Amino acid sequence: MPELPEVESAVRRVRGAAAGKSIRRVELFHASLRRRLSSSHLRSLRGARVRDVERRGKHQLFMLDDGRVLHAHFRMTGDWTIDAAADALPRFARAAITFTDDSRVVLDDPRALSTLDLHPAHAPPELGLGPEPSDPNLTPDFLRSLFAKRRGPIKPVLLDQRIVAGLGNIYAAEALWHAKLSPLAGASTLSRAQTAALLSAIRRVIARATGARYTDSSVSRLAVYDREGKPCRRCRTTIKRIAQAGRSTYFCPKCQPAPRGKRS
Repeated sequence: MPELPEVESAVRRVRGAAAGKSIRRVELFHASLRRRLSSSHLRSLRGARVRDVERRGKHQLFMLDDGRVLHAHFRMTGDWTIDAAADALPRFARAAITFTDDSRVVLDDPRALSTLDLHPAHAPPELGLGPEPSDPNLTPDFLRSLFAKRRGPIKPVLLDQRIVAGLGNIYAAEALWHAKLSPLAGASTLSRAQTAALLSAIRRVIARATGARYTDSSVSRLAVYDREGKPCRRCRTTIKRIAQAGRSTYFCPKCQPAPRGKRS
């Protein structure tokens, strides 16, 4: 799933392609999107001007001049293809926004899980997001206060977008490795020093991320994610993988020892 750095990269690309332009038409090529945007919605977008494209966590918001918001989310495999109206559509095109200058942005998604919604003026989407990693209000004490209310291990808690917006499976695993914290540690049991180390690690891995999708070359730069059976980059212990809340978690059993009584 694209996480904050990848979505930020996508937003920058689509902002350059869409901001300041007027929409000629919006087309939907998949039934799941037609259930979200009616024909009247599509007609109402004709002539609308895109003022800007913003990001909130993993959400992408096309801010229209009339106050409405066209809200996109990639989910697992979505991405933008930027081309011209005369070009052949990508194989997995799910929606297309064509502008009056004949340029086009296409929502391309092999698994067809991406979403598009239109929100009326003066009713911005309620995303229920926590602070982003770069938010100065996200302090160790504030983060620890959120952890104190949660039961269960830290790794699944980090995936809750109400805790830290934009953080996902890959960078949560990376941050825990950098902070030398077990993914099995109880979120509510972390000390202030451990929480501070984790927050610093989250910010570090997000800042270092390239924003590229998960190609072999980008994964090769990761410390622990998708490296099961390979040596830890810090201590050379074999990296292990476990399942947590239906997601794969990668960690070093030596650098990130399980809490007493927990089995890794």
